[in-house]
Amino acid sequence: MASSVSDRPPVIGLTTYLERATQGVWDVRAAFLPQQYFDSVTASGGVAVLLPPQHATDPEMVDAAASAVLEGIDGLVLTGGMDVQPELYGAERDPRTDPARPDRDAWELALYRGAEARRMPVLAICRGLQLVNVARGGTLHQHLPEALGTERYRIGGGVFATNTVEVSSDSRLAGMLGAGPFAVHSYHHQGVDRLGEGLVPVAAADDGLVQAFESAPGESYLIGVQWHPEENIEDRRLFAGLVGEAERYAAARTGVHT
Repeated sequence: MASSVSDRPPVIGLTTYLERATQGVWDVRAAFLPQQYFDSVTASGGVAVLLPPQHATDPEMVDAAASAVLEGIDGLVLTGGMDVQPELYGAERDPRTDPARPDRDAWELALYRGAEARRMPVLAICRGLQLVNVARGGTLHQHLPEALGTERYRIGGGVFATNTVEVSSDSRLAGMLGAGPFAVHSYHHQGVDRLGEGLVPVAAADDGLVQAFESAPGESYLIGVQWHPEENIEDRRLFAGLVGEAERYAAARTGVHT
């Protein structure tokens, strides 16, 4: 487990859903996130804080809120969830694309861009990878069964599919997971079409679909994966990598040296 040189563990922000939820007699819109995400952070030595969408109708307030949040965290996880709006990358909406979640898209784009400007480490998971790709000017396949002719990435029923990806040997990702074939948990029907500017593809499936990318050498730490690493409780390496980078980020920000 990581221990911070500033005598506190690094604080990791995780984006959340904002959806209708029921508990007992209550049926309300609520911010929530599956426990596996924050367990993965805390098991890796970080402190997890949840970041629900805020100020959806006022772009200036979204940016101000994101900036305030980013001042209090050391690393960011962009989590999975509903599809990114195709309007954000200039595409017509496919009828199989999820209903728009403009509040979440605006909030997470503001968080990502603010993190990027601060050189804060980021781990982007499934929807998070897709959001970063769009933020960098890339596009998405809206329905992979049509684009690739396969249902292999989302078998439905809340059951994660198992797929094998090939991790590039000359990548930061390989330094954590090893190069070559790697089994992952998949649950998505969209994926990268045109890769965003400056993103380096570092893992792919045998059908050519980008399964992971990372930032170019010299840029701030960014790992994006199309799979769900939080579902593998026996392998926390991606979360440990983020927590370690967040620890270094916090130390640099406070002027503490190892």
